[in-house]
Amino acid sequence: MRTQSARHHPHDDAPDTADAFRTLAALPPGEERDRLRGRIVEAWLPMAERLAGRFRNRGESSDDLRQVAALGLVKAVDRYDPELGNAFESYAVPTITGEIKRHFRDHMWTLHVPRRVQDLRNRVRFAIQDLSQTVSGRKPTVAEIAAHARMSEEDVRIGLEALESFTALSLDAELPGSEDGYSLSDALGAADPALDTVIDREAVKPRLQALPERERAILYMRFFGDMTQSRIAEKLGISQMHVSRLINRCCDRMRDQILRDAV
Repeated sequence: MRTQSARHHPHDDAPDTADAFRTLAALPPGEERDRLRGRIVEAWLPMAERLAGRFRNRGESSDDLRQVAALGLVKAVDRYDPELGNAFESYAVPTITGEIKRHFRDHMWTLHVPRRVQDLRNRVRFAIQDLSQTVSGRKPTVAEIAAHARMSEEDVRIGLEALESFTALSLDAELPGSEDGYSLSDALGAADPALDTVIDREAVKPRLQALPERERAILYMRFFGDMTQSRIAEKLGISQMHVSRLINRCCDRMRDQILRDAV
């Protein structure tokens, strides 16, 4: 069986804790195990702090990032299985990095994310971390994550999407490939003003149809035929004043009826 000491360390200053991890795995819970666990964490703490340094200048304090990285290191120590034959740092680095990214996602999201989606994201993230010890050289597939986390593949896809969607892109952001400053806001549509006209016409239609034939004809000529009151009066053989009174009376009546219908 290959052991950790037989593997090359990715970091030149990585401490040799292969024996300590094997001893830790064999110890029962108690003070001796806790002391050894603490020494291992302390030995790897410089690596965790280096990883935290990669995320500087992203809106979070360095002290907070180091604390989050230390938490990720503790989780890595607790979950690492030396029997798998992989060097500890090959498991610890993605675990610590994932913990830091999770911190950013949980505390710096600009969008409200439903609790269920956050839970799916966490389950997917933990599954990916666990599978990283057994799947080398590639990312685990959706089916592998689903089987490991006992989730449906659809839920895995939702969780994966949430992992990469914790920030909102500004509407003023310039679109890729744009050379004239064309932004997302320029691509947004606007409400069609004709929609209000459609609503008004549909509201008026049944009341217009209920009018006497002459009054309905006058309104059609005035508002749909764009005829003047004088031309309508000439066509119907009545005075322009009478046409004006009929139009006003019909409009007032329909307005009152439509408002009552709305109430």
